[in-house]
Amino acid sequence: MKYPKFLKEHSTIGIPAPSSGAYNECKKNRYKHAMKFFENRGYQLITSKNLFNSEKGRSASAKERAKEVTDMFKNKDIDAIICATGGDFLIEILPYVNFQEIVENPKYVMGFSDPTGILYPITSKYDIATIYGSNFSPFGAESIHKSQLDALKLIEGKTLEVHSYEKYAGDYQEEITGLESPIYNKDVYWKTLDDKEVELEGRILGGNFDIIAELSGTKYDGINDFNKKYKEDGIIWFFDNCEITLEETIRVLWKLKELDYFKYAKGILFGRFGVETTTYQYDVKTCLEDSVLKELNIPIIYDADFSHKDPCIPIINGSIAKLKVKDGKGTISFKLE
Repeated sequence: MKYPKFLKEHSTIGIPAPSSGAYNECKKNRYKHAMKFFENRGYQLITSKNLFNSEKGRSASAKERAKEVTDMFKNKDIDAIICATGGDFLIEILPYVNFQEIVENPKYVMGFSDPTGILYPITSKYDIATIYGSNFSPFGAESIHKSQLDALKLIEGKTLEVHSYEKYAGDYQEEITGLESPIYNKDVYWKTLDDKEVELEGRILGGNFDIIAELSGTKYDGINDFNKKYKEDGIIWFFDNCEITLEETIRVLWKLKELDYFKYAKGILFGRFGVETTTYQYDVKTCLEDSVLKELNIPIIYDADFSHKDPCIPIINGSIAKLKVKDGKGTISFKLE
């Protein structure tokens, strides 16, 4: 596994918009505030020229977005990349991304949700660590949550350990200025299917469940070679389900098992589901219990702190992770091996 250099004082950060851009004044205001946050910390920014554009969820054409990402990797002045925001259509850029340039110019790229579309191939196919953490947009909130600060500390190399938080956002925050923070009003409690404590170590891999479901089995999915290379480490999977129904979750897990995703799995983590839509009166626990996961005989953790129900702990995709879950609290430490 190749680990890019961490950010240093006065580093330059590239902010591409490989998915959506700002689609209203609130979003534009948020981006401008995020720029001030990073500039006040001494960082230089090279931002997408399409940062303030969005047409049907796309900041620009697929080819233009792909070129922007490729160019930011090629740019020797850029030290790391943080994706602007999430969305729906990042996968459209993949045929046009020059992955050879990424291999020849590795640097940390961090993103959340739709950016899984670029993070997952970079790590699973090209053996370069990425960070599933905060996008650029959340740094524009009036009050910065510890999860954003943890993500920044991780990409700066100032910490290699993250912990569960006390509260998560259980209610929608209406946007008026664009600087509003989520309402953290529900108690965090990491759960396990067997209600037992968990302590394990393995190579961690994952991201947004919705996007991995789309990528799985395509030429942008490197799981077969990844599994072979790291089978002695064992794989800890983490999945952040945004919009997939509980019934479809069962089907996607079946598909992933058929694709040998879980061949060397040592444990699987699920973040809090973004929605819990069901036809057959499932809840998250019974959904997971009624899936192929029951055949694996490995720890299954759910309601963890990487979720579209904020906050989201940052995770170094591809690293060796040591995971502990006890009394509803979780800790993940990373070794860069």
